[in-house]
Amino acid sequence: MQYAGEKFYPEDVRWDEPIEVGLVPALLEESARKFGDRAAIEFRDRQISYRELNAKVAQAAAAYLRDGLARDTTIGLFLGNTPDHPINFFGALKAGARIVHLSPLDGEITLKHKLTDSGARLVVTSNLSSIFPRALEFLEAGIIDRIIVCEDEAWGEAKNKLASYDKRPAIVTYAEFIAEAQLPVIWPAVELDDVALLQYTGGTTGLPKGAMLTHRNLTAAVSIREVWTRSFRAKRNVAERVICALPLFHIYALTLILMKRLRYGDLISLHQRFDLEEIMRDIEVKRATVFPGVPTMWIAIISLPDLDRRDLSSLAYCGSGGAPLPVEVAAIFERKTGLRLRSGWGMTETASPGTTHPSNGPDRPGSIGLMLPGIEIDIVAHDDPHRVLSIGEVGELRIRGPNVTRGYWNRDEGRSEWFIGDRFLTGDIGYMDADGWFYLVDRKKDLIISGGFNVYPQLIEQAIYTHPDVKEVLVIGIPDEYRGEAAKAYITLRPDAARFSIDDLRAFLTGKIGKHELPAALEFIDELPRTNVGKLSRQALRDQLSSRSA
Repeated sequence: MQYAGEKFYPEDVRWDEPIEVGLVPALLEESARKFGDRAAIEFRDRQISYRELNAKVAQAAAAYLRDGLARDTTIGLFLGNTPDHPINFFGALKAGARIVHLSPLDGEITLKHKLTDSGARLVVTSNLSSIFPRALEFLEAGIIDRIIVCEDEAWGEAKNKLASYDKRPAIVTYAEFIAEAQLPVIWPAVELDDVALLQYTGGTTGLPKGAMLTHRNLTAAVSIREVWTRSFRAKRNVAERVICALPLFHIYALTLILMKRLRYGDLISLHQRFDLEEIMRDIEVKRATVFPGVPTMWIAIISLPDLDRRDLSSLAYCGSGGAPLPVEVAAIFERKTGLRLRSGWGMTETASPGTTHPSNGPDRPGSIGLMLPGIEIDIVAHDDPHRVLSIGEVGELRIRGPNVTRGYWNRDEGRSEWFIGDRFLTGDIGYMDADGWFYLVDRKKDLIISGGFNVYPQLIEQAIYTHPDVKEVLVIGIPDEYRGEAAKAYITLRPDAARFSIDDLRAFLTGKIGKHELPAALEFIDELPRTNVGKLSRQALRDQLSSRSA
């Protein structure tokens, strides 16, 4: 295949280059051999070397094996951004298990579904008061059997509020769990196509689906980016200081920050959350050189009143992902700082990589970029995914590559909805121009991407339906200056019910769904639109609103 966009690639990169794959734990093992005492992670001003990190991973893996972990067991990671995440992520995979990420942002419905659908009976979590009580609820409800508690204070003093709990056989601290674990003579055999990660993603027709990402998929995602950045890294020839303020349970941070940067031998400056002044301190004082973020972070930075007086000169690369980057945000950032903000497109199902913009090459505002080496994207007709469209025609993006998921966990019966052979139907609508640049124009699904997080309208609707005054509800995405998109609820009330405010609704929903899922706007409507068979229709609602504003 000839790809027109290859002429815009870095000079030493070809589209059809072979992509190296391997086992996820081997990635860290190799880096530990190569980089030894070089710092791998910095957290609360404490640095962990590559050698130390690899030893901690081996210790975790040995503890899982001693605990009787069977190959193909699913382990839930319910952790924020601390070194406990990579230690247990790599450690569980080294022991032959698979991981399911549990987001602290998820509501109860989603967390319960991820646990029951994945089959995870063991959860590794933190003693933070914002996380531990939720894990405890699942233990007491019999949804899981055991909890391993990583103690946040083990990494140094922090401002986080800690939970207290009573010791019992089903709850063990991480320090107790790894105590006296002996490294095995031979580690369990793990195969390239073993599922390493169940990363849940979703749509609007039900609960999120677990994308099965294998060792091959995850390491291919890293290698694809490694090929793309080869000349850039060779010219710099330094160990980068990389800011990680994105949650490690998100695929973007997992593969394109944690795994990729450990592969390169860089230092990951790990932040538990996006604190703007802490990030600026990392840049101005600690001289961070790479900052991958999401649009909301860049909007916060360009909104700094004194940005023109801040020193961002250490930054060699700024990237944006997780959600569409508004063209004006990139333009303002470049105008105010002189730095180029690069973006791309990818999905949970592609382990993140899909398209990107050249770091120092040409740019096409509004485009999602060029397809990366080893990845093949074409555009197919909405009504016939077997029919490939011509240049400039709008249709659905279809993708294949070594990084693309092999399917969804427990969803074999629906494979034909998402795959044509080995090509994945993304649900994103767009086109490719004559030079090989891709553009998105819409999304096929009703999924809302808010601040880089997937928000599922049906889950919000289900929670709103528990309100005693609500008769019917539809939730759709609306433009949001800060988050890119936000959820808006359109509600029909029961007879004689009184209207309530958006603040009242958010208070009612708190705890039922995640904070990022709380609606940003509310409108009461006499009658919600329906399809010709009587079903409530989000698309008809959007059409109705569009004609109203025309």
